[in-house]
Amino acid sequence: MSVVSSLPRFVAPTASALLLLAAGLLHAEVGVVDDTAATVRLAQPAKRIVSLAPHLTETLFAAGAGEHVVGTVDYSDYPPAASRISRVGGYSQIDLERVAALRPDLIIAWESGNAAAHLDRLRSLGIPIYVSQPNQIADVASEIERLGVLAGSQPVARRAADDFRRRLAALQARYGSRPPVPTFYQIWKQPLLTVGRRQIISDVIRLCAGENVFARLESMAPTVTVEAVIAANPEVIVASGMGEARPEWLDDWRRWTSISAVARGNLFFVPPDLIQRHTPRLLDGAELLCQQLETARRRRPAK
Repeated sequence: MSVVSSLPRFVAPTASALLLLAAGLLHAEVGVVDDTAATVRLAQPAKRIVSLAPHLTETLFAAGAGEHVVGTVDYSDYPPAASRISRVGGYSQIDLERVAALRPDLIIAWESGNAAAHLDRLRSLGIPIYVSQPNQIADVASEIERLGVLAGSQPVARRAADDFRRRLAALQARYGSRPPVPTFYQIWKQPLLTVGRRQIISDVIRLCAGENVFARLESMAPTVTVEAVIAANPEVIVASGMGEARPEWLDDWRRWTSISAVARGNLFFVPPDLIQRHTPRLLDGAELLCQQLETARRRRPAK
C-alpha cells in the first residue's frame, strides 16, 4: 500500500485544494501605483519586461526581476548580466518596432527621460506601462518593492528595500545634523548644468547636510552661469561628468580663486553611475559625497 493511499480520504482533497490555491496565487492579478499616480494592473506577474532606462534595468535586477527583462536601452551595463539583454535603442530614441517585436507584457518607463510621444504610442498597442520618477532617496526603496510586485519577486524586492532603508537611516543618523556646507553640483560644462530642488541629487546633498546653492530652481537640470556660481560662493564644487574618470573641466574652476571651494581645494568628483542613477547604488554615491563634505568641514579656517 502506498503512503498516499494509506492517508485518510479527507486529506487528498485538502492537498488538491492547496495545490489549486498555490496555482491560483501564481496567476493572481497584481497592481501598483506608479510615480504619476496611475494604477498599473496585470492579470498575472510580468514575465517579459522591457526597461527604457539604464537605472530602471538595474533596479529591476535589484528587485529580483532581472531574469524577466527581455529588452532594454543603451548603457544598461549594471549588473554585468544586463549587458547581454537585447537593445531597443537609447532612452531618448526608442526603437518602437523593436519593443513591440519583443512582445512585452510590461514596460518600465522613465518620466523625465523617455519621450511622452513614444510612451503614448506604446500604450496604443495595449502594453501596460509603469512610469518611474523617484525624486527623493527614499523613493528608490518604494520603487524596488513595486517592481517586485509587478514581477512576482516580492521576497527578494522586500529584502533589497529593507536593506536600502537601513543603510539610508544610518547615513541620516551619521551626517544629518552636521554643520551645513554650501554645495554646487555640476552635471556638465557646456552648457553649465546643475541640479534643481526637485532632482534626487539635491536630496543626496541634503542627506549629507549640504545646501544646494541652486535649490531655489525648479527645473530638474537648470542651466546656470559662471557668474551665478561665483555669486553663490559654494564651499564645495562636485562634478560628475559622463564616465568613471574625473572630468578635466572640473579644474577650470581653479581660475576663480574668490570661490571658497577653490580657495580651500574642495573640488570633488563622484562617478555618475553612483549618483545620477536612481538605484540602490545611489547610497554608494551618497556615502562618498558625505565624506567629501566632511573633508570640506575639516578644511574650514579655525575661528
